[in-house]
Amino acid sequence: MAHPQCVSKAPSGIRKLCVVTDTTNQRPDASHPGDNAATLPTTYAPAEVEGELYERWVDRGYFTADAKSDKPAYTIVIPPPNVTGALHLGHAFQHTLMDALTRRKRMQGYETLWLPGMDHAGIATQNKVEQQLAESNLSRHDLGREAFVEKVWEWKENYGGRILGQMRRLGDGVDWSRERFTMDEGLSKAVQTIFKKLFDDGLIYRAERIINWCPRCLTALSDIEVEHEDSPGELVSIRYGEGDDSVVVATTRAETMLGDTAIAVHPEDERYAHLVGRTVKLPLTDREIPVVADTHVDPEFGTGAVKVTPAHDPNDFAIGQRHGLPSMTVMDEHGVITVHGPFLGLDRLEARSAVVGALREQGRIVEEKRPYMHAVGHCSRCHTVVEPRLSLQWWVKVEPLAQEAGNAVRDGRVQIHPKELEGRYFSWVDNMHDWCISRQLWWGHRIPVWYGPEGQVVCVGPNEEPPAGEGWHQDPDVLDTWFSSGLWPFSTLGWPEQTQDLEKFYATDVLLTGHDIIFFWVARMMMFGLYAMDGKAPFHTIALTGLVRDQFGKKMSKSSGTAVDPLDWMDAYGADAVRFTLARGANPGADVPIGEDWVQGSRNFCNKIWNATRFALMNGATIEGELPAAEQLTAADRWILSRLNATVAEADALYDDYQFAKLADLLFHFAWDEVFDWYVELSKTTLAKGGAQADASRRVLGEVLDVTLRLLHPVVPFVTDTLWTTLTGAESLVVTEWPKDSGFRDAAAESEIATLQQVVTEVRRFRSDQGLKPGQRVPAQLELAGTVLVPHEDAIRSLLRLTEPEAGFHATASLPVAGATVALDLSGTIDVAAERKRLAKDLAAAEKEKAQTSGKLGNEAFLAKAPDDVVAKIRTRQAAAEADIARITAQLASLPQG
Repeated sequence: MAHPQCVSKAPSGIRKLCVVTDTTNQRPDASHPGDNAATLPTTYAPAEVEGELYERWVDRGYFTADAKSDKPAYTIVIPPPNVTGALHLGHAFQHTLMDALTRRKRMQGYETLWLPGMDHAGIATQNKVEQQLAESNLSRHDLGREAFVEKVWEWKENYGGRILGQMRRLGDGVDWSRERFTMDEGLSKAVQTIFKKLFDDGLIYRAERIINWCPRCLTALSDIEVEHEDSPGELVSIRYGEGDDSVVVATTRAETMLGDTAIAVHPEDERYAHLVGRTVKLPLTDREIPVVADTHVDPEFGTGAVKVTPAHDPNDFAIGQRHGLPSMTVMDEHGVITVHGPFLGLDRLEARSAVVGALREQGRIVEEKRPYMHAVGHCSRCHTVVEPRLSLQWWVKVEPLAQEAGNAVRDGRVQIHPKELEGRYFSWVDNMHDWCISRQLWWGHRIPVWYGPEGQVVCVGPNEEPPAGEGWHQDPDVLDTWFSSGLWPFSTLGWPEQTQDLEKFYATDVLLTGHDIIFFWVARMMMFGLYAMDGKAPFHTIALTGLVRDQFGKKMSKSSGTAVDPLDWMDAYGADAVRFTLARGANPGADVPIGEDWVQGSRNFCNKIWNATRFALMNGATIEGELPAAEQLTAADRWILSRLNATVAEADALYDDYQFAKLADLLFHFAWDEVFDWYVELSKTTLAKGGAQADASRRVLGEVLDVTLRLLHPVVPFVTDTLWTTLTGAESLVVTEWPKDSGFRDAAAESEIATLQQVVTEVRRFRSDQGLKPGQRVPAQLELAGTVLVPHEDAIRSLLRLTEPEAGFHATASLPVAGATVALDLSGTIDVAAERKRLAKDLAAAEKEKAQTSGKLGNEAFLAKAPDDVVAKIRTRQAAAEADIARITAQLASLPQG
């Protein structure tokens, strides 16, 4: 339930931040919520809280969106993880950020939908089931297509979707009632609908092109399914032709020379001008192949000549198309040589050695380099070396779709954040090649095309009957997984039907995903969304993140021992600690280094929140009633309320700019430093005195904790909800209001407390330098007259463990700070020689700084050229150095002689 806006005017002009006022959301036993402090354990145990609390959120329907609501919509669709997958740190990272966005929007009163689901992951899932069958010495062909697909569905029900339970463990506030799967009935209908539409519009066609082929999985692969690794190989230089008419070419795949149909040189390369248009003999064969001139060839690289194998290399295929060259396929789908002769039947790698050996015997080898490190593509599923191969496949004609996807960003319909990554997006959509969408698999969306006995080709829509009769058969291939996931932002909302969900929640507000799949998934969603939804882009903002790295910024991997299971960290430190660590590293578009020490630090932060809130509750912190008038508040009260409002405003700005790292850092330092380390400590003095002022501070303390827990909730939901419900007695932070900046600021109070902090910090540093224990009490005389510190003497003494001076008090050290003087009697505790040495060192540094700044400010030539802001900074440094010299000199003078 959303709560009404509640900013009320206090008599003093302090406006009250929003708090829960809807009493229907309160627990019956919550008339005195502060009394519940005793129910909180002394230490926070995440494992005892998180699982039960999450299920309570789900059972109460907090994450279920209402398409009939008149509230403004806010929508994020989750990048669908593979059904075979498990939660890794990359998932945890992006899910934390998406959850933070949706939790805040829900608190702001939006009808919020975060839609979950899974991808059927064609190759990965089929491989899983084939491996299972292999354990029984069976293959999918033994079962047949229909029985195998049934087996995959059975596997999906029994083993798939493990990641969904792990998402609950992390605290994902997704709408489980709308969970989708790319192979479910509705999404399958969407796939068939858009295929038919693209086919009818001439944007899908079938043709022979070079594709990535896996000889083990026996299917075409998308670019994202190919992993390029530097591998040792060989670079062999081969001489084609004889004498002055010979040409030397280099290759790492010597076996493909059996399919060469030309030699290519640059048209302006004079070395080969006499050969262009002529032929040379292809070694080991009886064929003559032409020498062609093509601008693709780099005359500065190698010999300036390249072998052309159109059937086994994408660049060579393009050259072959331009020059009308034949394409000779020399390998079958298993990577076995099919050319008649001595190499027939050899595996491609066996043939490579055999071909080089035969060329060596003929004296055709000019040079051999071994090992030769070069990038080699591997199948991401089985790690087999990928083979570029000419194959008859289905393709999407992307040019008009990609152009519109680029225009949507250029004209501002879609914003890319951070903006500097726009160039990477444009470099892809502006130069996109036609997309191979067919896969030689059995698991997936089968291509809805039927072939007839007379060569007929019929594309069938979802409400059409396929042709029947003798000789008719459906295309055996399935669609690339990215084809169905490209429809995700609108197919999950019911398209092609005009559903309430589609009307309410499309277009989605933000796509938050890694910059590594901007080419493969983001661009496809843009193309399909704009095409299917009449020019309406699938999201307003594309917020790109980096990748999670280890603490040294290196890629995590199992082989190096740096891979981390986030569940292990959640078990050890709690989900909130993992979430906060990930958010604190999330600078837009930048990679995220993370180490276990950082998670431990976040766990300590959660414990700090727990302990400080528990202390406040035990001391009567409350949200009951209006905030007191200004004259009833201490300077510390007014200071923290001023800082609280400023923090709310800054947090809003950072959220809206997707600056999660800065947001987490802001909230960390505000909560730990300002609220817990300063305000809670300062309030102890007031609370100890009792009376009306103590009651006022208890109300302020409750207000500050209320709002601080709300601000922290989207990032660390479990600990904050547990504490907030205890503080307020209300139902849950999930459905309460997001705080609003009331506009209240008190510069005078902020200055006053800053002065107090300066004094306390300086004396604490002095105590530390002298080796005094933090709790050790020291007699002191405070000279505060004429400063804003007069009302704060009790607080200063409490914070610094300073006792009142007694008879025989002798000041052994005097610290002048901010117009005040703190005289300490450290008889028997201070090392005067060490203190004098320390101060002398500090004085020398200050004098050096003053000399450097004075030198620059005394240089007329420098002042004439330097920008005004640079000169101003140097003047500020000079003034600070002069102040340090005066302070340190006074401290030296106050030390006992001898």
